[in-house]
Amino acid sequence: MGDFNRRSFLNSFGTFSASALLASFTKPAWGRNLHKALINADSRDPKELASDEDFWYYVQESFTTSPNIINLNNGGVSPSPKIVQDAMKRYHDISMEAPSYYMWRIIDQGREPLRRNLARIAGCDAEEIAMNRNASEALETVIFGLDLKAGDEVVLTKQDYPNMINAWKQRELRDGIKLVWINLELPSEDTDYLVDKYISAFTPKTKVVHVTHIINWNGQIIPVRKIADAAHAKGIEVLVDGAHSFAHFEFTMPELGCDYFGTSLHKWLTACIGTGMLYVKKDKIKNVYPLFAGGDPKSTDIRKFESLGTRPFFIEEATGKAIEFYDMIGAQRKEQRLLYLKNYWMSQIKDIPKVKLGTSMKPGFGCAIGSVRVEGKKPSELESFLFDKYKIHTVGIEWENIKGVRVTPNVYTSKKNLDLLVEGIEQFAKMA
Repeated sequence: MGDFNRRSFLNSFGTFSASALLASFTKPAWGRNLHKALINADSRDPKELASDEDFWYYVQESFTTSPNIINLNNGGVSPSPKIVQDAMKRYHDISMEAPSYYMWRIIDQGREPLRRNLARIAGCDAEEIAMNRNASEALETVIFGLDLKAGDEVVLTKQDYPNMINAWKQRELRDGIKLVWINLELPSEDTDYLVDKYISAFTPKTKVVHVTHIINWNGQIIPVRKIADAAHAKGIEVLVDGAHSFAHFEFTMPELGCDYFGTSLHKWLTACIGTGMLYVKKDKIKNVYPLFAGGDPKSTDIRKFESLGTRPFFIEEATGKAIEFYDMIGAQRKEQRLLYLKNYWMSQIKDIPKVKLGTSMKPGFGCAIGSVRVEGKKPSELESFLFDKYKIHTVGIEWENIKGVRVTPNVYTSKKNLDLLVEGIEQFAKMA
C-alpha cells in the first residue's frame, strides 16, 4: 500500500477526543501512527490481522533495525523497540549521576512493580518470579540448587540446549546423579509420540524431567503439560527450559503445570540484552539452594534467587517498557503474526525439489522458528549463501540429528523480507 493509501487507512479511524489528540502530539510520529493502527485493530480477529502488512508496517517502525541486513536470527537475541532502548539509556544516565544512590535507592524501587507485571504475563503469583540475566542463569539456579544425591535420575533429551546439558553433566560428574537420555526424531506432529518418549524413560529413581518447551534448533513445540502430568503422577519434578517460548505464544505457568521455568527476556519479550526470569512454584522455593548465596538458603522468599550483587539496574528496569510494548501489540496478535510469517515462507518453498522443511507448519507444534535444508548441501553453505548474496542473517544448525538453517522472524519482519528469503532458497536449491 502506498503513502496515499496509508493516509487513507489512518483517516478511516475517525475523530478522537481533544485530550487524546493532544496527548498524541507528545509522541514521535511512529508512535502516533502505531497508536492509531492499534485502535483500529481492536475489533479485528488476530488471525485476520496476521497478514495485514499495513498494520504491521507501523509495528516495524517501532524498531531501529538496519536496512542493510535482514535479521532472521531473532531466536538468538532480538532487538528491542525504540521505547525500550530509550528507557535503558535514560536509566543509565540517571545512574551515572550518583550510582550507589540512584541505582539502589531510586531505580531498584521499580523491581517489585516489574515482578508483578512479569507474573501477570506468566499467570502466576508475583512471589514465584525472580529476575536474572538469561535463561541459562535461571535454569542453572535450579539445576545446581536441587537436592539430588548419587543414583538419582534425571530425564533429558539430546536435543536440549548445550548450556543445560553441560550443567547436568557437571552435576553428574560431581554428585554421581544419573542422566537418562532420550533422542527425539523431529519434526513431529504426533503428541503421543513426543509424550511417550519422556514417559518411557521414567523409573522409580527418576527425580527430575528436563523439558525444553521449544527446541531451539528447529522450533519444535513440546507438549509440556502432558509430560508434567505424567511426571507428577510418579512424584517427579518438572523443570522447563522456556528460553524460546515466553512472550512468543500464549500460555501460563499453571497451564504448563511445571515446578520450575527459566527464560530469557531478550528474545521474545524484546527486553534489553542480559535480562531473564525464573519461575519457581511457591511450595518449591524452600527446597532450592540459590546459585548466588544470600542470607538463608532455605528461605521461602523468591528474592533469595536475586543475590547477584551489583549489576546493571538500568538494563533490568527497562524491561517494564518491553512489557508495555508486548501488551500494546497483544499476545494473540503477536502469536498469530509469528505463526503466519513462518508458514508464509515455508509454504512457498515446501515443494521445491531437494528442499526439506525441519519444522511443522501446524499450530501447536511450531510458531515463529522454522528450519530448512537443501539435500546434498551443508546448512553452513546455505547460511553463507543467504548472507553473501542477499544479506539475510540466519544460522546453520548441526546438532545431534537436527540439520538445517534456522530462520527466525519477529514482529518487525515484513513479507518483503521473506520474499527475498524465498528467492534465495530457490536459487540455492537450483545449484544443489
